Amino acid sequence: MIFLELFYTFFKIGLFTFGGGYAMIPLIQSEVMEKSWATSEELINFIAVAESTPGPFAINIATYVGAEQGYEFWGIAGRFLGSACATIGVVLPSFIIILIVARFYLKFKNNKYIAGAMSGLRPAAIALIMSAVVSMSLSVFFPQGISLDAFVSYDFITSVIIFAIMLTLILCVKKIHPIALVGLSATLGIAAGYAEKLFV
Repeated sequence: MIFLELFYTFFKIGLFTFGGGYAMIPLIQSEVMEKSWATSEELINFIAVAESTPGPFAINIATYVGAEQGYEFWGIAGRFLGSACATIGVVLPSFIIILIVARFYLKFKNNKYIAGAMSGLRPAAIALIMSAVVSMSLSVFFPQGISLDAFVSYDFITSVIIFAIMLTLILCVKKIHPIALVGLSATLGIAAGYAEKLFV
């Protein structure tokens, strides 16, 4: 049944991913695409929506995927049940683990083995995040694969321009609000879409 599968899949993602929401992206990609719940392009859109809405990334993406799959199986009611199953699945492992850690961490925080484990986990979490950055960048900038033609395609050029504008704003404007960045990015994306229809 799709609802149990959603719960189990996102429980597994929540249980075996260290480093927070972004570190979950490679495992989410693997699981969701393997089950044909979304294509690579759809998953990038899911991620964009999840990042553009309030709340933790992992919960947003789980809720979104659960709602989409639940709707296909059981209509509007399935949308609510699917989103609930996926969301509870991704949250539950962290909730259980944090309860256990909170109970014992203060007692063992100065233990050299615990300190060593934490030192080992930090680089692994960074590697998982970098893996997500690379795979998402390839999907955004080269949706049809890397080739010479891809570098002169309209999608690549507009993506690079919007990325450069956002990066410049982040680096040059202090304390720019994330909502302003999301709104400007959406506006530029819509404008690029209309421009493609008119001129390309």
